[in-house]
Amino acid sequence: MIKRLLQEVKQYKKSSLLAPLFMVGEVTLELMLPFLMSFIIDKGVDAGNMSEILKYGSLMIVCAFASLICGTLSGWHAAYASSGFVKNIREAMFQSIQKFSFSNIDKFSTSGLVTRMTTDASRVQNAYQMVIRMCVRSPLMLIVAFCMTVYINAKMALIFIGAGLFLSAVLVLISTKALPTFRATFRKYDDLNGSVQENVTNIRVVKSFVKEKEEIEKFRNASGNLKKMFLKAENILVFNNPVMQLTMYFCMILLSWMGAKLVVASQLSTGELMSLFTYTMNILSSLMMLSMIFVMLTMSMASAQRIVEILEEKPDLTNPEHPVMEVKDGSIEFEHVSFGYAKGEDKQVLTDINLKISSGETIGILGPTGSSKSTLMSMIPRLYDVDNGVVRVGGIDVKEYDLKTLRDAVAMVLQKNVLFSGSIKENLRWGDEHATDEEMVEACRLACADEFIQGFPDKYDTHIEQGGTNVSGGQKQRLCIARALLKKPKVLILDDSTSAVDTRTDQLIRASFREYLPETTKIIISQRISSLQDADRIFVMEDGRIDGMGTHEELLKSNAIYQEVWSTQKKGDESDE
Repeated sequence: MIKRLLQEVKQYKKSSLLAPLFMVGEVTLELMLPFLMSFIIDKGVDAGNMSEILKYGSLMIVCAFASLICGTLSGWHAAYASSGFVKNIREAMFQSIQKFSFSNIDKFSTSGLVTRMTTDASRVQNAYQMVIRMCVRSPLMLIVAFCMTVYINAKMALIFIGAGLFLSAVLVLISTKALPTFRATFRKYDDLNGSVQENVTNIRVVKSFVKEKEEIEKFRNASGNLKKMFLKAENILVFNNPVMQLTMYFCMILLSWMGAKLVVASQLSTGELMSLFTYTMNILSSLMMLSMIFVMLTMSMASAQRIVEILEEKPDLTNPEHPVMEVKDGSIEFEHVSFGYAKGEDKQVLTDINLKISSGETIGILGPTGSSKSTLMSMIPRLYDVDNGVVRVGGIDVKEYDLKTLRDAVAMVLQKNVLFSGSIKENLRWGDEHATDEEMVEACRLACADEFIQGFPDKYDTHIEQGGTNVSGGQKQRLCIARALLKKPKVLILDDSTSAVDTRTDQLIRASFREYLPETTKIIISQRISSLQDADRIFVMEDGRIDGMGTHEELLKSNAIYQEVWSTQKKGDESDE
């Protein structure tokens, strides 16, 4: 895990090395000060020698300034390295997520991914900065200060050996209890973020149903659960400080008692005893700092594991070794295709699908909710891989194509397609980043979007809010259709993507497709038979199977499901009239 994270240090290796090196200089110079102070007292003050006082005093000033400079440089390099390190981690996670297939994304919640890229990444950043500074400073200060106490009086140094062993045992015990709790705590962060994200994204629905109180209660529960888990973890770590304080006071008492006896016995000078007290404080403060580092690292380890899960997640869908780089035409073939979302289970959402679609055909797909119409279409651009059978586009197995090439040739327009914050032009250029203004206008005319765009004051430069919240559902769908048309696809899939437009506009869009896209294979998924009845063929689906296929007239004669839907919708139309 640590090895994988350190791969993201990259261009910040130099600062990651300079920060601890400057810290070594700071600690060494800082720990010279008590030693020089003992010389001032023993050789200067006690002996009444002013020149010794000035000599060692000047050395102390030089050491103090040099230590300050080293500390400043260490802090700057540590901040630069840690912020760069976490930048690389976030970029690596984001790039990894972009490579995920739908099945990979299904393993992680959206809120969980956000938490890992924000809260968890920040914890790792703080831990890294602490590692390259405090994890150098504290052990080094501990070791050097201990060596100085040994140099001054070896017997007194035994006190610190016993204290170190005692603290080590306590810290190991605390870590084994705290780490699993922190792992569970960070999962609660995902729930909290999920609650906030869901509420903010769907705030209009919340307000229209007057569900603010229920949402507040939902958030309060998620926040309360997070609080309980943190308290549980902190109740384990809370023993850290009392143990440190106990050890510190115990050492000070022993040092005072033994030091006083040695001074009286003339085995220790006054200056040496003062130095020992200073080094004692350095040793104990180092132990305290190590304890704090330990707490921080315990928390960050759980975050680091969550980050590495993203970095090491292998995409289920990858390019073949020698991919096909061109889609010949829009012909489609499903041969004994079966698929289930949960691998290794018997539950199949598609079962033994066999169908052939010629290039340029207009195909309608009808079926009740849950009949796996959208799942079937997801196999064409290889958003999922089939469990059994084969899907061919342009006469070639989709698994043999370069993924970008295949998906550029297949445009999908979903009922809940998304617009991004930016101008209408910027959204349209998702279909073709090099599209000219004329091409965008033409695509919007085919999608019946140009007329309402021209009504905006800024026309194609009109700003779209995040998610397209400042346009209607029908306008959003038409913009999404135009965006898909700019891809100039070999296959165009409309997945219930005209559900929010009126019948007349729906007819105009389909007429435009027939006239201007004769070579593009058009697949229309809809619950409205009026949107499908002009198709060359219509497939009726139920429970993940093809229940019937044929023209509108043929299905009216032969398929019970189609007959029932037609009868229901016809009665509804007559009632409306």
